[in-house]
Amino acid sequence: VLELAVASGVAAWATWAVLLMPGFRRVPLRLQVPYQPSGPRQVANALALLRGRSGKTVDLGSGDGRLVVEAYKQGLRPAVGYELNPWLLCLSSYRAWKAGYHGKVSFLKKDLWKVNLSDCYNVIVFLAPSVKPPLATKLLAELPDEARVVAGRFPFPSWTPTSTLGQGLEQVWAYDMKEVRRAAQSSAEGSPV
Repeated sequence: VLELAVASGVAAWATWAVLLMPGFRRVPLRLQVPYQPSGPRQVANALALLRGRSGKTVDLGSGDGRLVVEAYKQGLRPAVGYELNPWLLCLSSYRAWKAGYHGKVSFLKKDLWKVNLSDCYNVIVFLAPSVKPPLATKLLAELPDEARVVAGRFPFPSWTPTSTLGQGLEQVWAYDMKEVRRAAQSSAEGSPV
């Protein structure tokens, strides 16, 4: 039993060291987000909130690429995933190839904090709560007014969603940047200086 426990611990550590840790090496601890795959209902809900839209679609921290591939299937083009973990990028490329979209979707090894998002109109964010406040600042500074941000698992704490879909772990929130900016401006004008 002890040997089995030790072997399991070593296997878990090896999996972490080889598959997951490479994506975190240069990212500050509070901004690290562990890989957690989206379920089919989460993916469907996120893309339902983007239905009928057009323009560049990006998934920040795209993991295994399932949201990017599904976005492309639903006509959101170009579809791009940004991910730091090289193993997850390989898995994403495999997923795209298996779906017949190799060369049609892009998965880039880029730090989401260093990517310019000014040409993005659909942004998918399935990231940890600790990342949301600094990411909100980046999105407000870079996205055009016509952009829509869809957050899964956790909402942006200081934004009011335009719409939501699902419940519990499957809930997603959509934020239209024009409305987010209008609310931020009203809040700034209403507060005493």
